[in-house]
Amino acid sequence: MRVLWMAGLGSIAIVALAGAVLCLTSGCGSVGYLTQSVQGHLAILDAAKPVADWEADPATSEKLRARLVLSQQMRDFAVAELALPDNASYRRYAQLDRSAAVWNVVAAPELSLKLETWCFPVVGCVGYRGYFDRAQAEAFAARLRAQGLEVRVYGVPAYSTLGRLPGSYFADPLLSTFIDYPEVELARLIFHELSHQVAYASGDTMFNESFATAVERFGSRRWMDERASPAARAEYLAFDTRRNDFRALTMRTRDALELLYKSDASDADKRAGKAALMRRMREDYAALRDGPWQGYAGYDAWFANANNASLGVLAAYTELVPAFERLFEREGRDPARFYAEVKRLADLPRDARREKLAAPPS
Repeated sequence: MRVLWMAGLGSIAIVALAGAVLCLTSGCGSVGYLTQSVQGHLAILDAAKPVADWEADPATSEKLRARLVLSQQMRDFAVAELALPDNASYRRYAQLDRSAAVWNVVAAPELSLKLETWCFPVVGCVGYRGYFDRAQAEAFAARLRAQGLEVRVYGVPAYSTLGRLPGSYFADPLLSTFIDYPEVELARLIFHELSHQVAYASGDTMFNESFATAVERFGSRRWMDERASPAARAEYLAFDTRRNDFRALTMRTRDALELLYKSDASDADKRAGKAALMRRMREDYAALRDGPWQGYAGYDAWFANANNASLGVLAAYTELVPAFERLFEREGRDPARFYAEVKRLADLPRDARREKLAAPPS
């Protein structure tokens, strides 16, 4: 999983099971899609056992046992140092024997970075559809391509049910899809997913994911400074340098494409300009990979298959992060105060929420 482009971006909250259940009981949306959401999630929950049971099982490998112990230290740190929810989430573990928890499908028009959206109760409208079976994701992607859309299917290691369902059985578990992540990256993922339980604005993926990314950033920095070993810090810094390079390169390309698509140029000229920008992006990536990255090829697949959908989904994770980080600073770097302000913003109408978040300090 470390070579997937999503490894550089965090993870996305795919399935709010409560929303799927509401849909099934009220008749909204596609019953087939919602049924696979519920069945897929329940299959993961059925596979999950308390971490203590895995630790006590003599069949558990020493490597897995050590990772589970580390994960619980991170979970405790999330409560004590980051004021994240103290509940049953990530206190159980499930071995999935597959490369991803779910597969996301995202789509965008040929000359736009605006993602297609689908709407459900609880979560609102989101710019992706998540499938627990890759074949189903690919089949849906093929239908979208037949409509002339540019499509991307990618595996996601974790998702959040937003802490909306009661009891430890329904709590989000640790998964084999990410338990072997490098130390600081494992901490980032746990902090990111827990933050979705703190504040959630229905139908505003960019707000939700940018908030979670801001939390994972300051949380992982605290973990690294206070708990991580020197080797883990060095590993993280190398990975984070590549991630920042990736973000800078893709943001430049995304911004240039946005200007092109909004211009008065003809569609033919837009297509030509698009091809030139994508070619330049791949050339710049090759220069990074073969130069300062010293041959690291973990983003090869992403750049080889990059399209409007690939670039469009990046904005969900990064667009509002600087604004959230400024808000965190204004709240004295106090997580509890920061969360209280974010929850207040999440309750506002979308336009008012964005205006308040972008406002300079008074």
